[in-house]
Amino acid sequence: MTGFARVEQQAAWGRLVWELRAVNHRYLDLQLRLPEEFRVLENGLRQRGMKALARGKVEAALKYQLERGGAAPMTVDAGRLRELAGVLGDVAETTETSMPSALEVLSWPGVLREDPPDLEPLIAAAGTLFDAALKDFNQTREREGSKLQDFLEARITTMEVLVEQVRERAPQARDAWLQRMRDRCSDLGVEVEPARLAQEVVLASQRLDVDEELSRLAAHLVEVRAVLRRKEAVGRRLDFLMQELNREANTLSSKSQDEEMTRYAVDMKVLIEQMREQVQNIE
Repeated sequence: MTGFARVEQQAAWGRLVWELRAVNHRYLDLQLRLPEEFRVLENGLRQRGMKALARGKVEAALKYQLERGGAAPMTVDAGRLRELAGVLGDVAETTETSMPSALEVLSWPGVLREDPPDLEPLIAAAGTLFDAALKDFNQTREREGSKLQDFLEARITTMEVLVEQVRERAPQARDAWLQRMRDRCSDLGVEVEPARLAQEVVLASQRLDVDEELSRLAAHLVEVRAVLRRKEAVGRRLDFLMQELNREANTLSSKSQDEEMTRYAVDMKVLIEQMREQVQNIE
């Protein structure tokens, strides 16, 4: 299922931002994008993501902005400074040149050292913030899922009405087919033996019988409605049920010898395709 979440935290050390984006995917594909300082978190974050998510191509990106006023403190390397002072004294004595200024000394490589920031609070905050991002992400997708459920159930209801309309129409369609057979024979001036006509009617009834297809369609629709109410990931099962619904609707259409029944079958296939497209968005 598609989804998006963005959470951030501001502190003395700067700002952390997590952004989670998801697009449809058959399986779970979690991609983590982390600054180098936070690579130590990767395995743990991946495990948390796999527990919280079940399906989709998910990109989780962490951004870190250092606070300007929170730059790492600078210190002087005393050992390096003593070495440099000794060398400069020798040079000054030998060449009778003046000693460099303090600013020039500080600009010498290795004299001024910038202590690295303490990363432990940052790493801990990034992990906690990732959990918050996952929670917000799933809540967003649950709200979207609720809308999708309403969409699908509305079409299931319409499908159930169509199934009953076909069930009511089927006997009339068989009678209409029989009457067309009689009219055709009459137009051709052919006298058909009653026994042979009865045999043809039986064979045609078997070919045109759609009771099994209607029963399976009704059963699949009940199952779809039940699956939509489950709390676990149901996307793959719904994929399978859409295939089964489409198969029965196609068979129903191929058996139809009646214009009205054919129209019902086409309406069913349109609804199934609408549901199939939305099922791709369900985890």
